[in-house]
Amino acid sequence: MAEERYFLDVNIAMYAAGAEHPLKAPCMAVLQMAVDGQIEIVIDAEIIQETLHRYGSLQRWKMAQEVSESLLTLASSVLPVGEAEMRRTLHLFELYAPMGVRARDLLHVAVMQKNGLSRIISTDAHFDLIAGITRLQPTDMAANSQ
Repeated sequence: MAEERYFLDVNIAMYAAGAEHPLKAPCMAVLQMAVDGQIEIVIDAEIIQETLHRYGSLQRWKMAQEVSESLLTLASSVLPVGEAEMRRTLHLFELYAPMGVRARDLLHVAVMQKNGLSRIISTDAHFDLIAGITRLQPTDMAANSQ
C-alpha cells in the first residue's frame, strides 16, 4: 500500500462513472491506481451523502448505490464528521466562502485537517485557495502513472 493517504473528492468517482467527458479516463485511471495499491485513498461520510444526493436528485437510484458501494470498498477508511469537524468548517467558511469555496468542500477540508491529511485528488480548482491543502489534478496523476 502507498505510504501517503489522499483524500478523494466525489467528483473523481462521478466523472469515472459518468458519460464520456475529457476527465472520465483520467479519473478512471486514478481509481485504478487505488485498486492497484499505488495510492491509498480515504473519504469522509459526506462523500457518500453527496453521491446519494446527486444521483438521487437525478432519480438514478441504482447508480447512487453502485458508486457509493464502490467508494466504500475502494477507500481505506471513511472518516467521520462530528462536532469538531463542523466547528472547524464554520471557521473555514468565514475565511474561504467569500473566495467562492463551497461549504461542503470546506467540510472535507476540516475533516482532512482533523486527520492530518493535506492532499486531495479533485478537479475543483478552488481547493488551490486553501492554505495547507495540495490539490492533485487527475489528468496529471494519470499522465505520471504511465
